[in-house]
Amino acid sequence: MATLKNSVWLISGCSSGFGREIALAALEGGALVAVTARKPETVADICARYPEQTIALQLDVCSSEDIAACVAATLDRFGRIDALVNNAGYGYVAAIEEGEEDAVRALFEVNFFGALALTRAVLPVMRKQGSGHIINNSSQAGIMANPGTGYYSASKYALEGLMQALQKEVAPLGIHVSSVQPGAFRTDWSGRSMQRSGAVIDDYRHVHERLDMIAAIDGKQPGDPVRAGRIFVELFTMAEPPAQLLLGAGVLATYREKLAAENANLDRWESLTRAADFPQ
Repeated sequence: MATLKNSVWLISGCSSGFGREIALAALEGGALVAVTARKPETVADICARYPEQTIALQLDVCSSEDIAACVAATLDRFGRIDALVNNAGYGYVAAIEEGEEDAVRALFEVNFFGALALTRAVLPVMRKQGSGHIINNSSQAGIMANPGTGYYSASKYALEGLMQALQKEVAPLGIHVSSVQPGAFRTDWSGRSMQRSGAVIDDYRHVHERLDMIAAIDGKQPGDPVRAGRIFVELFTMAEPPAQLLLGAGVLATYREKLAAENANLDRWESLTRAADFPQ
């Protein structure tokens, strides 16, 4: 079981939302935190509250230079890295046919390749220590795909697949990997941070209606980012943390429905599935 006090955290995307609340929860528990943002001035207030426990760092997860500098600065200040939180990310919504290639590639650069690059930069440190915990802020969209959020889901599904494999690779080395799938939370995801395709095809009116609904509930979502931040931090203190954790009653209910539908589909087509093998 890891001890939170004096543990060293590197968290991406701390300017608002989950990243900010995870950083504050870790600091309240006595952790030492590299608080990062693309604009470090947006996290200056956190560092002013905890000057002895923090270092503010510029981090654009699409910049290999920023990543290398962040890891080096964290080690220089605190001497180790016990927890990496891959939190930086954003939403892009569109019907699949409406997706703009440049926007989709930019989405993957942050949500998938940025998290991958930061993880690869920290893994040598954790391997040398023989310990560490990589915690990914994924999404319910990483385990369930719906109209209008397909590109976002694809970026998160890719991250989920990567981290499932990583969890099995590094467990023998003393390193934990957890991916968290929040449902609807009161963050900027469906508000200020949301990007929407400029291409509009009228036949996808039903998709646009769903996206309008998502935008309309901004600020009214049931999930509390403060409580979520504390749960992210609690994972670090567990002797056997979960590889996957859903956050919120809504995502729990809908994921159980999805699993039931998938089991029913397996049963329905079992004979056809088995027919592909050589006869016994």
